Amino acid sequence: MSGSLTFEAVSEDRPGAKWLKRWTWSWPAYKAWFTARGGDRGPSRTDCEAAIRRHMPELAEVHAELSRLAGGGDRAARFLSGWCPPAYLGGCSLAAHARDGEVRLVRNYDLSPDLNEGLLLRSAWRRPVMGMVEFLWGLSDGINDAGFCVALAYGGRGTTGRGFGITHIVRYLLETCDTVDAALRVLARLPSHMAYNLVLADASGQVASVELLPGGGMRRMNEAIATNHQHGSEPADRPAFTRTLERRTHMSRLLRDGTAPGDLGDQFLGAPLYQRRHGEGFGTLFTADYDARRGRLKLLWHGEVWEQSLSGFMEGTRTIHYDQGRGSVAVGHGDEAEWSAGAQDGADWIAFGMSFAQRYMLAHMCQAKNVVWEC
Repeated sequence: MSGSLTFEAVSEDRPGAKWLKRWTWSWPAYKAWFTARGGDRGPSRTDCEAAIRRHMPELAEVHAELSRLAGGGDRAARFLSGWCPPAYLGGCSLAAHARDGEVRLVRNYDLSPDLNEGLLLRSAWRRPVMGMVEFLWGLSDGINDAGFCVALAYGGRGTTGRGFGITHIVRYLLETCDTVDAALRVLARLPSHMAYNLVLADASGQVASVELLPGGGMRRMNEAIATNHQHGSEPADRPAFTRTLERRTHMSRLLRDGTAPGDLGDQFLGAPLYQRRHGEGFGTLFTADYDARRGRLKLLWHGEVWEQSLSGFMEGTRTIHYDQGRGSVAVGHGDEAEWSAGAQDGADWIAFGMSFAQRYMLAHMCQAKNVVWEC
């Protein structure tokens, strides 16, 4: 298990050389994951491209552009479509809060350091969007030029259905929606392939939380908070391990007790929201604090804040060292992340993460040694 993660801030209006560099580095690990998890038995390229044209027509051209940059192969195009992907997991705490002219969406991203791309991308594919990248063009959270922001959390069960990967849904919402109301209308028709929870906020101060069901459908919740369970009849996966109920209860109490929107970020750095179990594959990698009205983002760690904005985005890197779960920071360049394998237990959650992490580390080492991976 790695003890550090290098975060990189990149600005590229259209997919180009910077995106291709990230693809070249990451695709060997993603390809190994995709094939090992049955991706080659999924929908054909024709079906995947038809799904994008049907459900996300505004991004069909972007998908085609990315597929060309990735070499034009069928497997790459199918992976990049996000349509009916293999199952994947993650843990997060999310809350949106508006009061006295302030609107914030805050999230903790909880997983192994080996499983996050560490990429903050500012793009302008259809409009200016800034967010944390997953699956090379999807987003785990982000904000657009209208001040609309959204973040995701795993819904706590591995059931799958026909739909898009959640990171592609987040990307689509940010590329096409100005408000929470507009996003809710999109989510009513857009199918998710797994159970995921979203928290949304916009510059007007509207906030919302929804639970997306595998294969389509959603429930809107009373509070704009989410962790890693849903409120249907199916129980959450390993609730004691993820502490999902404890975290949700704590966030609800924070909002009821009058926590100001601008103070939420600091609250997310404390127990029980901040997770210290990086060695178990479940540690907080970063806290993202989105300011909907100012188009700003703060990435938070203990003792360090990295501020970015859509209008004043600055490229750079930060290397975070996770020492017994408490992050310390160093300014870095290029490939400064340190990679090391650690122990793993028998739980499916951790075993899945480790199997992917080992391939990701192998890809990283081969890249450093100029080893060529064939697609």
